[in-house]
Amino acid sequence: MLIDFSPVREGGMKLLAFSKQFTFHDLRLAINAYLDATLDLLADCDDAMLTHEPHDEGAYDPFAAEAEQHIGWNLAHLVLHVTASLEEGAAFCSVLGRGIPLGGRLRYEPDWRAFTTRAQVIARLEECRRICIAYLDTLPEPPHLDVYRELPESIAEHFGKLNAPANMLLGLRHWDDHIAQMQDAKAQAQAALKA
Repeated sequence: MLIDFSPVREGGMKLLAFSKQFTFHDLRLAINAYLDATLDLLADCDDAMLTHEPHDEGAYDPFAAEAEQHIGWNLAHLVLHVTASLEEGAAFCSVLGRGIPLGGRLRYEPDWRAFTTRAQVIARLEECRRICIAYLDTLPEPPHLDVYRELPESIAEHFGKLNAPANMLLGLRHWDDHIAQMQDAKAQAQAALKA
């Protein structure tokens, strides 16, 4: 099940309140749904399509090297980006759900330049599935839902408090935010290869 994040995107609801409608079983289903939807999107992509650099007028990544701040992200890059964020959400979900307050970042994103084949990208997606489901399996019964991620004030103002399920939803929302970008990158790659 892909999640309709419009109540959160439109600013009417914080992730913590939004998370109350989801069980951890629902989150497991959602993880699989996002991974499966992405695998479906990439099903007919070859190496050239996954590494084709799309045009993106709005591209701006302030964390990238200066020469790469304004480049369009290819499909392989997008997969690495969303999987890293989902795994971070899952890691925080595990730690907080076990009653341990924690801040900072728990994020690792592999170098997208090293991912040049379909096999590598598919393996990364399946590795993400394994990691995220494994993090859910670390939760005690019942999990601690009253332990929150320590966030900088500006981030806390935007997202509100983030407990275990809210952190998992943060990773899923981030993935959801990039689906249209993935679809556009694929369409541009298809058009370029036909030209």
